[in-house]
Amino acid sequence: MAIQKLYAGAKLREIRTRLQLTQKEFAARMGVSLPYLNQMENNNRPVSTAVVLALAREFGTDVTELSTGDSERMVSDLREALADPVFPTPTPSAADLRLVASNAPGVARALLALHHAYRQTHERLASLDEALGHEDRSLRASPWEEVRDFFHYCDNYIDAVDHAAENFARGPDSIDARAEKALERRGINLQFSDDPLLRRYDPQRRTLTLSTKASASSRRFQLLHQLALLTQNELLDATLDLARFQSDEARAIAKIGLANYFAGAAMLPYREFLAAARETRHDLEMLADQFGASIEQVAHRLSTLQRPGAKGVPFFFVRVDQAGTITKRHSATRLQFARYGGSCPLWNVHQAFEVPGRFLRQLAETPDGVRYFCLSRDVSKLGGSFRAPVRRYAISLGCEIRHAGALTYADDMDLSNPQAFEPIGISCRICARPNCHQRSVPPLEHSLTIDFDRRGILPYRIDAPPQ
Repeated sequence: MAIQKLYAGAKLREIRTRLQLTQKEFAARMGVSLPYLNQMENNNRPVSTAVVLALAREFGTDVTELSTGDSERMVSDLREALADPVFPTPTPSAADLRLVASNAPGVARALLALHHAYRQTHERLASLDEALGHEDRSLRASPWEEVRDFFHYCDNYIDAVDHAAENFARGPDSIDARAEKALERRGINLQFSDDPLLRRYDPQRRTLTLSTKASASSRRFQLLHQLALLTQNELLDATLDLARFQSDEARAIAKIGLANYFAGAAMLPYREFLAAARETRHDLEMLADQFGASIEQVAHRLSTLQRPGAKGVPFFFVRVDQAGTITKRHSATRLQFARYGGSCPLWNVHQAFEVPGRFLRQLAETPDGVRYFCLSRDVSKLGGSFRAPVRRYAISLGCEIRHAGALTYADDMDLSNPQAFEPIGISCRICARPNCHQRSVPPLEHSLTIDFDRRGILPYRIDAPPQ
């Protein structure tokens, strides 16, 4: 396999700026000439092995930063946006998109924001009532989407909040006992009721009420969520200040997300959980039992183990509802989920609803030739009474096939047989597979040939995009 050259100019500039060094000082510390550094920072030259070693030796840099982060996410988002028919020219090549994402990330983000505003305008005009009812609203991402993108481009790992949660969880007491003592020190009384609300905090009476109808893991999570809001408010606000959200509503949603992050990280403290994950070979049920968490909480936490210098297996994690809508998504792998539309129907996460309570395994290959191991399961959330609605989701956790040996679930699977891998895509609108029997719409960046006298799997033939 050919070795891919590493172009990471933007990342080099980011590291140098973080260290508050001039180009001359940075070049001297790494033992390279100033012109050579300048060429690397402008992606005219790849980052050499000697520079990678110097970064680790001189600055203690986690060299995996050079090849991870925003770049792959941005390439995927750009490819999907530029496949829109509003762009008349052929979609730029993957190499061009990587160059833009790595060398001009600010321009790439601006283009994505502009395309998103266009889509919102187009969708509003498609419904006259909606357009008239919201004509005074500014054209910007919805608060929910803005927060989703914030976590997406943070690699779903918030270092300061993660360390704070880990420090809180450290000690001989159980996490429940530590949380209850923290409430007592603040004069807050913890009580339980059969209230349908999962959590209710009364600041006047200094009372936190948790629902007995929720599972033990949900109650523990809600307890730690409220504790984060009470004890980590300055940290959460400082993180939100750096994010610079466009609206107070987005900031409020993000604060809930950060409190959720603290709760999950306190239940499953980073280094202890990482060690247990490796020891159990990522057995979700064993980890859930050991830490008193749910299967979903464990799977989600596994996808956040991206601390520099102590990274776990790079997983993707996704949760879908019964309509196929993605309600949670994160990927530390090259697999990036579509921002618009549903996910690929050939992915086994959709089959999980048919076999509740069982893990489904799948070997899958995306159109770019990357192979993955996928693990999916349904997660039902009972309402606590006969007439209460049951919320049903399916979750999927997966990694590139080179990491599958670290998972107990992959032990008896034929990972070396190319025929064992099922072809999946990201979404129909950007997938070019010509003979997919589950295709719902044609790919946007390809032209179609209609033959009235012949019919195959599809009522049209997908042609190659124009060069």
